[in-house]
Amino acid sequence: MRYNLALAFLLFWGGNHVSFAQFTVSGRVSTDKESGLAGCHIHAGTTYVNTDENGYFSLTLPKGKHVISASFVGYRTVTKTIEVFADLTVDFFMDVDISALGDVVISSTGKQTTVQPKQTLRTRDIEKYSSASLGDLVREVSGVSSLKTGSTVVKPVINGLHSSRVVVLNNNVRLEDQQWGLEHAPNLDINTAGSVTVIKGAAGLQYGGDAIGGVILVDPAKIPVKDTLYGRAILNSAANGRGGSASASVFKGYTSGWNWTAQGTFKYLGDLEAPDYVLSNTGIREKNGSFGLGKRGEHEGFGFFYSYYNAEIGILRASHIGNITDLVNAINSGQPAIINDFTYNVSAPKQAVQHHLAKVNYYHDWHLGRLDVQYAFQFNNRLEYDVRRGENANRPALDLDLATHAVLVDFSTDKTKAFRLKTGLSGAYQNNAASFSTGVRPLIPDYNKIDVGGYVTATQDLSSKWQLEAGVRYDFSHVDAVKYYLKSRWDEQGYNDDFSQIITGDFGTQWKTNPVFSYHNVAAALGSKLRLTDDLDWFVNVALSRRNPNPSELFSDGLHHSNGQIELGDLRLKQETSIKMSTTLSYVRKNLTLDLNPYVNRVADFMYLQPTGLEYTIRGAFPVWEYRQADAQLFGLDVTANWNVSEAFTYHGTFAYVYGKNLDADEPLIDMPPARWGNEIRFKYQKWHDLNFGLRNEWVLFQDRYPDNDFYADVLVDGVPTPTLVNISRPPGAYNLTHFSAQMTLDTFPKVKTTLALGIENLFNTSYRDYLNRMRYYADDVGRNFTFQIKLNF
Repeated sequence: MRYNLALAFLLFWGGNHVSFAQFTVSGRVSTDKESGLAGCHIHAGTTYVNTDENGYFSLTLPKGKHVISASFVGYRTVTKTIEVFADLTVDFFMDVDISALGDVVISSTGKQTTVQPKQTLRTRDIEKYSSASLGDLVREVSGVSSLKTGSTVVKPVINGLHSSRVVVLNNNVRLEDQQWGLEHAPNLDINTAGSVTVIKGAAGLQYGGDAIGGVILVDPAKIPVKDTLYGRAILNSAANGRGGSASASVFKGYTSGWNWTAQGTFKYLGDLEAPDYVLSNTGIREKNGSFGLGKRGEHEGFGFFYSYYNAEIGILRASHIGNITDLVNAINSGQPAIINDFTYNVSAPKQAVQHHLAKVNYYHDWHLGRLDVQYAFQFNNRLEYDVRRGENANRPALDLDLATHAVLVDFSTDKTKAFRLKTGLSGAYQNNAASFSTGVRPLIPDYNKIDVGGYVTATQDLSSKWQLEAGVRYDFSHVDAVKYYLKSRWDEQGYNDDFSQIITGDFGTQWKTNPVFSYHNVAAALGSKLRLTDDLDWFVNVALSRRNPNPSELFSDGLHHSNGQIELGDLRLKQETSIKMSTTLSYVRKNLTLDLNPYVNRVADFMYLQPTGLEYTIRGAFPVWEYRQADAQLFGLDVTANWNVSEAFTYHGTFAYVYGKNLDADEPLIDMPPARWGNEIRFKYQKWHDLNFGLRNEWVLFQDRYPDNDFYADVLVDGVPTPTLVNISRPPGAYNLTHFSAQMTLDTFPKVKTTLALGIENLFNTSYRDYLNRMRYYADDVGRNFTFQIKLNF
């Protein structure tokens, strides 16, 4: 009996010991000899994992025969049968599935493969916003909102921070396009993008130490190393604005590694309309194009890229008023002072912007690591037109030329999988030239700027479940400007006591000055990723960053024509210093993904723009906004959820809340986005031409935390100047918008996919105003808009 029990025990223990013997199966997924495929799904039975940012993966399997597959939307799935009896290496090579290019999408949530959480939007999202802007697109990511000037000038806001605090890279080139202005939207065409990635916080040290808000990476689509030709064309029409856009792209690859791409976009819209009236002079024109050429080899390659962006953007006519009485009445009444019939004309006030970007890059890969070298040149011409009379009617009131030369040298090594190092140097020279032919003193002066920086980041795998990443960066910046100040403004700002030494000339009513500033900045970041369970990842990041005052914050001194307000900078402004702590819990199961991202950001010497009164000039009456500085604290929570309810129904939800406080004044921080809750439910039926449609709801709550900056102004009542309170502080009410969308795909021509998409924005034609829209003082936001899109993928 004891013999039988012992034998049974040995058989049981031995069998289980064998069946539970675990071995490591690792490898790399690549699309050619040089490029790893990040985020590729590796699946074996009930075990799965995604490749890291370099295309590597590792999973644990028991002894025996297994079917393992690699899949990534837009590529052909590769399946292999393997026999596991020891640690094993399995590599995959992925071919582009041209027929599926129109369907490439990665949701903004999912199992993260790096220490710094990233959220990526790909082809389907980009194509949906083909006729919109980058600022509109990235609002798909929880925690990202937008700062608007009307409905066509849209700046991204990440966790309550915007403008110079958010760095935008177009094809690995830091965008330099007078981005400091509140109504200066990024000058790029999103149709050039293959993916758009949002990195919240300042952990992306290789992109700069001043990205207190975050980084937005706009990357082109990768062309496979094979003999292939494919492309797409997108036609958009919109009822609101009575226009649309057209965009086309062609991609060509060769087995030799050579490749080229060409792209162009044209956009034409007339006046937009609120539910109850025309938003006069809000049309837009765009003519954009890009071209790329390169060669990708096994150990070295090079590339050339050029893009051209040309936009003419109308600014709401009702925002430019003739006198203080009319301005106060416009702000307090809630109705635009000027409403004209619909027109396609774009007249003053308006912006006219041209942006050129050209870059060349070279890489060399050898046993030590990889070296990347890049040179980029950008030229940005910005014209702003005020409402002027007579011979000056078609003459710009602001004319700025910004030229930037930048060099990057990066070296990375990951030959030891457990330890990865990246280091680099950067240098840039920038020249801003302000034309005096406008007949108006330039808002931003002539200046020369030199930037030099360097960084080191390292990632260490402490175990198969725990990674650490650390980095440090140093930057030096030198600004040398020539600025003319009205003597009255100079005295009003009290500059004579602090800056008399920078006066270099006396021109009657003006001082000629030579402000020179030098800044030394150190930034650092520490991050950790821990896999708590197979379904749950935990990220922790701490970042120190510093941002210099930008030219607008330092030198603004007069009317900012395209948004109809007088802005006053301050030469006394100091650098901002931010310490941000954030953590993310990322939960991923087969049918559910959930990301929770709380954060706290303490910013010393936070710079902000505050309304202080009204001023009457020869061009009209305008509100006055002054740059101020105070210690600030921001904390908030971002939530993203995706739930595959069934084979036919999916749910996508986002929630974002930011709490900002001015610690010096013990009051709420101005211009903090209100809490926002988004919900979308979609139905799909793939058997019938991939039919899918959905409803999306945006609920924006009332921002009840705001500083009281209201002031009194003398308004003529029956010819008598009467002190009247100007309600410039209180945010507009909460609003709830519903949107509908539907699309289906047809095989209309051989090797061509035709996708038809219908959308209805603001389905119920709701009247509303957004707190972060600078035009909210004068008019409602855009009403219902029917859109129709045709996409051809070939």
